[in-house]
Amino acid sequence: MHVINDEAYMRLALQIAQSALGQTGINPVVGCVLVKNGRIVGMGAHLKRGKGHAEVLALQMAGEEAKGSTAYVTLEPCSHFGKTPPCSDRLVEAGVTRVVVAGTDPNPQVAGSGIGKLRAHGIDVSVGLLGEEAASMNEVFNKFIVTRMPFVTLKTASTLDGRIASKTGDSKWITSEASRAFVHTLRHRHQGIMVGVDTVIADDPLLSARGDVPAVQPVRIIADSQLRVPLDARVLQEQDHQPTILLASAQAPAERRAALEARGIAVLTCGDGPQVDLMHAMRQLGEREIGSILLEGGGRLSGAMLEQRLLDKLVLMYAPKIIGGGSEAPSNFNFTGFAKMADAIRLDRVKVEQFGSDICLTGYPKYT
Repeated sequence: MHVINDEAYMRLALQIAQSALGQTGINPVVGCVLVKNGRIVGMGAHLKRGKGHAEVLALQMAGEEAKGSTAYVTLEPCSHFGKTPPCSDRLVEAGVTRVVVAGTDPNPQVAGSGIGKLRAHGIDVSVGLLGEEAASMNEVFNKFIVTRMPFVTLKTASTLDGRIASKTGDSKWITSEASRAFVHTLRHRHQGIMVGVDTVIADDPLLSARGDVPAVQPVRIIADSQLRVPLDARVLQEQDHQPTILLASAQAPAERRAALEARGIAVLTCGDGPQVDLMHAMRQLGEREIGSILLEGGGRLSGAMLEQRLLDKLVLMYAPKIIGGGSEAPSNFNFTGFAKMADAIRLDRVKVEQFGSDICLTGYPKYT
């Protein structure tokens, strides 16, 4: 039997919030449900940065019914003037008498002050219901708002023996159509998609989110220390529709940089060594308000990002295939490695899913 209680309404608010994943930029996804006398009178989700927050949209739907209602909100209502007025003020003005909040806002401009303002006006506030689920949904925002660094998710597709291509370089297709559809959803939910220049040279990918309906397109980010990207590469086309950022070294040829910039391609200088300074690159991308990146390799870039502890989450897709190939077949991680098994990077909070015949393992690297 389905029992209508606080948790049921909060789950609805979380479901509403999740529907907007990938649409809000560096802002969090938030859902709000207003309930009065056992009846839902308003619902809302934050849909786009700079537009109405979830609470405001729910209040607009409820109208006069908002007075005396309970608000279920997945994130602490804001208390400051940003691109929109404070939601905590709007809840007070509307006469809401109780607010159930899943989690506090890590934004230093809020950080409990929204809850404090509600309580100061006599509103009954409870905090923490389904808090872990709400925090997980906003893991990107929770990192970026505090560090101003993008949340980086690595996605690899490999055979059971860890190969991302055969010894001849053939990689189409390792995983199933169901897995590839899931990857396009991941791309839609990230602000940037990043690969190394060797991947561009080998595969000439589009690096776009494709599905049955149009998707929000991520910025294409290419780690290319010497600016070797071919000028006719597909990632350099349609800059108005889906811009590209190249991460280069100061050692990159000046004439090559000028030719790319003349075509409207952004080139960021990330260090003066022979390779891209990846930490510097992440800081610059954060400054451009790219809060989330889906890293799709290849193996050398993935290994370097892991070594430098710049990966926040790993999505590892394995097809039930074994291809071999020794050192000639590229692997999903290519880095120096550790001398002892005890030093290996472990994954925490591991989840296993299945897409078609493929296994998807998701986890969070635990750096010691």
